[in-house]
Amino acid sequence: MVTFVATPIGNLGDITLRALEVLRGADVIFCEDTRHTLKLLNHFEIRKPLVACHKFNERAGAEKLVSLAREGKEVAVVTDAGTPVISDPGNLLVAALRGAGIAYTLAPGACAFVSALVLSGFPAEQFAFLGFLRGKTGEKRALLRQYAAFAGTLLFYSAPQDVDGDVALLLEVFGDRPACAVREITKVHEEVQPFRLAEGLAGEKRGEYVLVVGGAEEGENPLNALSVPEHIAHYTAQGMSEKDALKAAAKDRGVSKSELYKFTFKDR
Repeated sequence: MVTFVATPIGNLGDITLRALEVLRGADVIFCEDTRHTLKLLNHFEIRKPLVACHKFNERAGAEKLVSLAREGKEVAVVTDAGTPVISDPGNLLVAALRGAGIAYTLAPGACAFVSALVLSGFPAEQFAFLGFLRGKTGEKRALLRQYAAFAGTLLFYSAPQDVDGDVALLLEVFGDRPACAVREITKVHEEVQPFRLAEGLAGEKRGEYVLVVGGAEEGENPLNALSVPEHIAHYTAQGMSEKDALKAAAKDRGVSKSELYKFTFKDR
């Protein structure tokens, strides 16, 4: 049997009894980073052969996984932290196992975005997890526009060096909304920081973040799904001067004119 195993996202005490049972019973463990996984295994005095399987070799890893499973080996699959597949390697492994007709299961556990949603206090009846914003700025913007009218809570992962840029792009596409940055989940310096997109996230950026953003309010202007230049162009096409169009777009988005001004000229 192949078992995908969720591991702690910070506090090692969050590992489940079932996860430990699977890891102790495995013939081999596939992991994202052998050095990182060794720390976890050593903490629980588990000694097992490790196979590195990350985003750069996942296809080759999938072939090896299928081969071992066909030999009847008990295989555990982990990533550095949290649940495999969720913004981590593992999806190609699942697809390979399904294609080969090999049984597999999941030992569930920690997941950063679920924890952040709980800690943020934002509505959880409807939500969408979009992971890391990847690609060029235009590609990120196009993705966000698809969710501009979504009324549920939106969740994103963001690396410390990307946080300010991600927040700025969220503001550009969504306009000013309530948000919350959650970091160091389950660790000593766990932090939940509410803010508004127009304010930006204050302080030095350290550690991986989950950005939680409020959904579109009822009756929110659909023009806010446009990029800032497109929004302004919508009004200039109706005969407004650029200055008045800028003012109208800023009012729609609930931000100052200066916020849109810098985005407009940055895109030119």
